[in-house]
Amino acid sequence: MRLLLMSDTHLPKRAKRLPGPLLEEIPRADVVVHAGDLVDTDTLDLLESRSRSLLAVYGNNDGPALRARLPEVARAELGGLRLGVIHETGPAQGREKRCAARFPDLDVLVFGHSHIPWDTTAPTGLRLLNPGSPTDRRRQPHCTYMTAAITDGRLTEVALHRLPPR
Repeated sequence: MRLLLMSDTHLPKRAKRLPGPLLEEIPRADVVVHAGDLVDTDTLDLLESRSRSLLAVYGNNDGPALRARLPEVARAELGGLRLGVIHETGPAQGREKRCAARFPDLDVLVFGHSHIPWDTTAPTGLRLLNPGSPTDRRRQPHCTYMTAAITDGRLTEVALHRLPPR
């Protein structure tokens, strides 16, 4: 099972559209995950129309229209893997311990908010992934997204993809 992970698209404020390489990945994914801050409903509509399956949450910049359609936290069992999605996890300091305590029933937690790619594992085994942002690099050298696979109930082939400058 192939996953496409993204967050913090901030359309149309940070970019007019999703980058071409990211759009090309959507039909290749069995599940598209968006960890919040879509900002406009057009982006959600686009992802829903092009994805085989979409797992998304709202972020702090998402208004009432998106909050009416998306949860704050999403959970799914995918190929035997227990995956969760949330926008904010708080400061980087202590993140693994805090998330492991809040989400003891998950194998993987995808989050966003910081626009900073993140891939760590808590002592409990919870894998924490932040795909960064495909449209707003902030203080990062590149805009990014992630892909991954689920094989035999395990997360495999996790890759951070750098997007070319606009």
